[in-house]
Amino acid sequence: MRPKVSIVVPIYNVEKYLSRCLDSLLAQSLKDIEIVAVNDGSYDLSLDILKKFALMDSRIKVIDKPNGGVSTARNEGIKLAKGEYIGFVDPDDWIDKEMYEVMHNNAKSEKVDIVMCSYIREFENHSKLKNFKLPRKVRYEDEEVKLNIMRRLIGPVNEEIANPELLDAWGTVWSKLYRAEIIKENGIRFVDLNKIGTNEDTLFNIEAFYYTKSFLFINSPYYHYWRANSTSVTSGFKPNLVDQWIYLFSYIEKFLKDKNMTHEYYVALNNRICLNTLGLGLNTISKDNQTSTLEKIKNIKIFLRNKRIKHSFKQLEMSKFPIVWRVFYFCAKFRFAAGFYLMLICIEYLRKIIR
Repeated sequence: MRPKVSIVVPIYNVEKYLSRCLDSLLAQSLKDIEIVAVNDGSYDLSLDILKKFALMDSRIKVIDKPNGGVSTARNEGIKLAKGEYIGFVDPDDWIDKEMYEVMHNNAKSEKVDIVMCSYIREFENHSKLKNFKLPRKVRYEDEEVKLNIMRRLIGPVNEEIANPELLDAWGTVWSKLYRAEIIKENGIRFVDLNKIGTNEDTLFNIEAFYYTKSFLFINSPYYHYWRANSTSVTSGFKPNLVDQWIYLFSYIEKFLKDKNMTHEYYVALNNRICLNTLGLGLNTISKDNQTSTLEKIKNIKIFLRNKRIKHSFKQLEMSKFPIVWRVFYFCAKFRFAAGFYLMLICIEYLRKIIR
């Protein structure tokens, strides 16, 4: 019999956190689930932990494959998932026991293709709610889905650009429950991180929401996103990130052309490219980047002079930014690399204080 929900978990060297994650999945109040646990070539005790849990509960399906990255692991999970709906959970995170029951019940009663909840960012010593500043429930139909969600995933417009830190808040896959046919019938898959560096979730969702006829956001935080894992693929210095993100931008642009999207979507992409200089800068000044300060400033100057980035800044409307962000992106637009670097140091310092 087909399970109601398949939960795909990509696993790579997370022995420290995996039991916590699996315990939260097995404790779900919705019992008719399968857990597709894809071990992506772990060399720690992750596979042993999976096998132990699988012996205790037959709902856990263990797939062991050579290491290929989180995208290949999730894609393998999609291929093997049998559920009516598909969800994703990362192995260092955990979820509230009612998460999938609430989301599945709403998907069925509201007859929607994708349901999303909010989430809590978990640090070593504190938690922080991701505040979407929206009502208890928000529903979009047909073109509203593209205009309000898909376009926002591509990039911000108008007042949205005032909060660069919220750029990818809607892009996570683990906060969502997808009707399986949306993914399987349209061949939606995750792009290899070796090509794009990051944002595989966002690309996946851009495609998923293009084919989605109805969407429901539930403004309740059922998902717990662990931010204290220093070995996560989202942590550390990525030396090829500039080239990877240029490929990412080209990938999105090709999608827009293939789907004959309107001018607003291209404006959103240009704004994303400009705002993403923050991420490129923070990657450059990462403590894991062992180069000198002068070398870091030189590298900043190089990516700010990139043809695609310069082109996007020509079209950026900066009046919507608060004063601090306006100064920051002014330095980026006019390629004041030293000033950009100093502001990045301040931003990183403030981020650590907030955390």
